Amino acid sequence: MTVPGHVEVRDGNLAIAGHDCVDLAEEFGTPLYVTSADRVRENYRRIRDAVEAEYGGGVRVHYACKANTNLSVLRILEKEGGHIDAVSLGEVESALRAGFSPDRILYTGTAVSTEEMEGVVARGATVNVDSMDGLERLAEAGGEGFSVRINPEVGAGHHDHCITGGPDSKFGVWEDDAVEAYKTGKELGLEPVGIHMHIGSGILDADRFVPAVEKMMEVAGRVADEADVEFEFIDIGGGVGIPYRPGETPLDVEDFAEKVVTAFDDGLEEHSLGKPALAMEPGRYLVADTTLLLTRVSTVKETPFHTFAGVDAGFNTLLRPAMYGSYHHVFNASNPDGEVGEYGVAGPVCESGDLLARDREIPEIRRGDTLAVRDAGAYGFAMASRYNSRPLPAEVLIAGEPRLMRERESLDDLFERQV
Repeated sequence: MTVPGHVEVRDGNLAIAGHDCVDLAEEFGTPLYVTSADRVRENYRRIRDAVEAEYGGGVRVHYACKANTNLSVLRILEKEGGHIDAVSLGEVESALRAGFSPDRILYTGTAVSTEEMEGVVARGATVNVDSMDGLERLAEAGGEGFSVRINPEVGAGHHDHCITGGPDSKFGVWEDDAVEAYKTGKELGLEPVGIHMHIGSGILDADRFVPAVEKMMEVAGRVADEADVEFEFIDIGGGVGIPYRPGETPLDVEDFAEKVVTAFDDGLEEHSLGKPALAMEPGRYLVADTTLLLTRVSTVKETPFHTFAGVDAGFNTLLRPAMYGSYHHVFNASNPDGEVGEYGVAGPVCESGDLLARDREIPEIRRGDTLAVRDAGAYGFAMASRYNSRPLPAEVLIAGEPRLMRERESLDDLFERQV
């Protein structure tokens, strides 16, 4: 059985960061998200160090915190010296509460309301505008420095819903309008500090990033020349993926750093852009494999066509398989070396699409077993809901000893805000 480095079989059960998953499920209940603090640090340092080794200027790693906004996770990255990529006022506020100073927060919203723009400006975050009229509302809200999100006509991602650049994307200012955007911002009294793009997420091939970076540097050069802008930072976005399926080849981070920085440096030289900070926005890469979702088997049901293991975590707990058809590897934490059978892992939600895994080979599953769903740290709890009036699960952080970093909701919590 192949498991990530911080997950192992120990004394007959699956363990994460040295702690038995069955014991964790017993102590804290299920469904339960369990995160390794050390793994978060390792992932951050790996990509930061690789890019810093290639680029002679400043490097800013903006954690795309929509992946996981738990304050304890944010605090780990704050202490590591990271920055934040926020996409909502709530994410800006979360970053501030976790200790990030406003100058380390870049807000990149879309379809931004006037109220949200005012809230972000009041909190001191730098605004990365997504539209021409966003510049006007930023000025009206009293904003100062600004960046512009450019759609570079290049998109990539593991699913159509995750492609954020190109002709069909709702995001960003079209590259042909970039110069006008910066001129407009300056006319409104705003100070240009950066330029930004994002092509998509879940990308495992470093070569997919290169054309987008090249196009970005071309646009940045045109803006610098025609709108008389000197950039403090150029943000190449995120999208670095992880291998969810066994046997998938992970992104070679050193290869990624070498290819991306080469394209970045070449663009700086060609367009006389000086030496701005290179900003990037990994989200999934930093947190996805740090976390297991533990869920207990309630029933094992056989039909003439399938064997279903019914568990207490459904798409209300982990939405990605239902929303994207995403693959998450499933371990039997209670019986990792048992005889393998074929199972569908079905949640308790009253929907036919509520399966965490379909026709999957898993060691024998018995009622009462604890299953562990791998790579659940990105867009796991962050996309969880109360659908079917089911309370949200608990989250545990392992930093030495396990401790709650989010309490499990109760039935009473479902009604707290209802009138």
